[in-house]
Amino acid sequence: VQLQASGGGLVQAGGSLRLSCVASGHSFNRYAMTWFRQAPGKEREFVVGISRSGGTDYADAVKGRFTISRDNAKKTVVLQMNALKPEDTAVYYCAARNTIVTMPLSSAANDYPYWGQGTQVTVSS
Repeated sequence: VQLQASGGGLVQAGGSLRLSCVASGHSFNRYAMTWFRQAPGKEREFVVGISRSGGTDYADAVKGRFTISRDNAKKTVVLQMNALKPEDTAVYYCAARNTIVTMPLSSAANDYPYWGQGTQVTVSS
């Protein structure tokens, strides 16, 4: 599967952004879909994921502010980010894994073989 992420940009603290990840290929509904992010000088970290059955898992840092959803017919995953903070500044990557395991989702980047190209999110204070 190939992934194409979009929707990043520059926003002031407290603002919102909506990221999209569109997949190409077959059997999108079999994939667990996730978003990771990587800030300068830091390791890539798990942000949020949604299983093939729609179960979700959020990093503590984004709970209550970010929402992930998927549309299997459109092969798309959307990350709605509200109440953004300067510490959310990073390159955001969507990643996918074809797995029969629904929950819990893995938060390890190495478990996801398919990655999008990344989209920059910058939150100014």
